[in-house]
Amino acid sequence: MRTSKESLREYARGVVGGLIFSLPLLYTMEVWWAGFTASPWRLAVYVLATFVLLLGYNYFGGLRRDDCFREVVIDSVEEMGIGLLVAFCILWLLGRVTTEMPAAEAVGKTVVEGMTVAIGVSVGTAQLGGGGKEDEGVSGDDGAGFGAQVVIAFCGAVLFAANVAPTEEIIVIATEISVWRLLGLSALSMALAALVLYYSEFAGADKYVLFDRHHDVAFGTIITYAVALTSSALILWFFGRFDGQALATCVAQTVVLGVAATLGASAGRLLVQ
Repeated sequence: MRTSKESLREYARGVVGGLIFSLPLLYTMEVWWAGFTASPWRLAVYVLATFVLLLGYNYFGGLRRDDCFREVVIDSVEEMGIGLLVAFCILWLLGRVTTEMPAAEAVGKTVVEGMTVAIGVSVGTAQLGGGGKEDEGVSGDDGAGFGAQVVIAFCGAVLFAANVAPTEEIIVIATEISVWRLLGLSALSMALAALVLYYSEFAGADKYVLFDRHHDVAFGTIITYAVALTSSALILWFFGRFDGQALATCVAQTVVLGVAATLGASAGRLLVQ
């Protein structure tokens, strides 16, 4: 029987896994359009097919593959729910789902994106766990200093952000997004960094992340986000996305891309080593 703390950590790993495996699609205009144009029966078939895939993965290779089939079904339903919720939140923060658009369009976009996120949630929950620490509050140490960790975080950020930076969607989102949504994306990015590094028992966290005091969490999160924003700005500049753009648009592009870069800087920092 899972404790509530274990369940929350699994959900956290699931959210991170869902974003790691699906974030480029959440930024893709063609996928937004597919959600807008898909008929209800196609969406229903897509949901059913995803549910069957989740059942298969959870039964044969998931976190609790030895459990009874009823538990597998419950896990699959939970993962679909998390996938839909995460997709809706990201699409809303990006301004791709709004209260002004028809409900059918909002539902279509959320379902198309959410099913891919749900598969990432399932894989992330099962595969990205680190097994936990023997002692809460005991930090890991791999011998790598602060400079080495920053370099590795930068590599992870570039690896993730470079998949999205050259696309037109970044400029489209940045020119249409509100200040409040940008602040929301910043808060989301830092929350993801803290989740990955300190609270979800992500693979490698007990070995590579210092966690002795609360200021370690704040310092590590801020440094990770700073690395993510710096790498985002450099990548966007390299691809010419700042050319002829106003300062506000450049900042908005950096923050929008910073979500992907933060995932790379935090998760990549643990997985790349």
